Amino acid sequence: MDKPPQSKVIIIGAGPSGSIAGALLRKKGYPVIILERQRFPRFSIGESLLPQCMEFIKEAGMLDAVVDAGFQFKNGAAFAFGEHYTEFDFEDKFTPGIGTTFQVQRGRFDALLADEAARMGVDIHWEMEVKAVDFSGPRAHLTVADTDGRLYDYAADFVLDASGFGRILPRLLDLESPSGFPVRQALFGHIEDRIDDPAFDRNKIRITVHPEHPDVWFWLIPFSNGRSSVGVVAERAFYAPGEDYGAQLQALIRQDAGLGRILKNAVFDDRINTLVGYSANVKSLYGKGYALLGNAGEFLDPIFSSGVTIAMKSAMLTTAALDRQFKGEPVDWEQDYARPLKRGVDTFRVFVDAWYDGRFQDVIFHPNQQPGIKAMICSILAGYAWDENNPYVKNACSRLDTLVELCRDDS
Repeated sequence: MDKPPQSKVIIIGAGPSGSIAGALLRKKGYPVIILERQRFPRFSIGESLLPQCMEFIKEAGMLDAVVDAGFQFKNGAAFAFGEHYTEFDFEDKFTPGIGTTFQVQRGRFDALLADEAARMGVDIHWEMEVKAVDFSGPRAHLTVADTDGRLYDYAADFVLDASGFGRILPRLLDLESPSGFPVRQALFGHIEDRIDDPAFDRNKIRITVHPEHPDVWFWLIPFSNGRSSVGVVAERAFYAPGEDYGAQLQALIRQDAGLGRILKNAVFDDRINTLVGYSANVKSLYGKGYALLGNAGEFLDPIFSSGVTIAMKSAMLTTAALDRQFKGEPVDWEQDYARPLKRGVDTFRVFVDAWYDGRFQDVIFHPNQQPGIKAMICSILAGYAWDENNPYVKNACSRLDTLVELCRDDS
């Protein structure tokens, strides 16, 4: 095996969590190599960012580049169910902080973040796939293959797995664990939307509940170039087996009068993709010489667009802990990383569960919403799920249960 340069930290994956983590570590002066299996730009979902993401992007020194890139401005989320319609303006949230963000085509967005990380000195090795790992010695060793099958031995003091749905270390180290969510399937793709409805707000993601199946929902994420991301999520058994994904998606869209009207002129000119059983968990988010970031550790569900936010939060927490560890300070990875990250993840989980059993829909479509409570919920929808000054974060389950009861009693 040839031996490329060694590094203080190796990051697996150049997506948002990998690029943010790399930039943060470079700002602290540490050598970083990112190993990325693909060549960017490449297609990915998770296109509707949350305002909390912008705080992390700002901390990494990438905010100006993102703002200047011309992505679709986003100021909130809209929800529709039959004749019911409600909006959340993220600037009306309870938690202080940035209140707007962007809707992005991830191929271009992820490439921009990776370019910014490289500009800051992160060494990105493209089209390099991690095949095996060894954490038994004082340094971590990774066996890595290039596109021609040549093998290389990389070594580092610490490894961060930011491989997303690739979940490299969970697979290689047998860390996979059941998610606890039903097996759901998403059909999705990019379209030329040709939306001419004057009531449609391109500055918001639109979530539409199926008119007859409340646990089935659609997303519509407009981009700045006249295209949109559109998708539907349902349990796997809901779909007709063997049928064309594009035909199924279009037929389901037509079943909702509002969404069908908005997309009446749309051109489905690109491939419709599918993702099955995407929810994932692990036995542990860290171990000797490594930690898992974002989707490599846990992915809940796309309903509240929390994936990129959780990924970037994990990058913030791990790099802070690593900085202390490299300086010889004591670090408890459970107390300093896993538990703080899980606090926000568990907040999102409460609301994901409540979405699919219908309780959260009873709340957001209630005709007499209290502004103060709506602002607290808006903060969570904006990604500020770690703000324990927010009662719906600090006591998410009990607070939401009480609110649901009040809404249902008042119906």
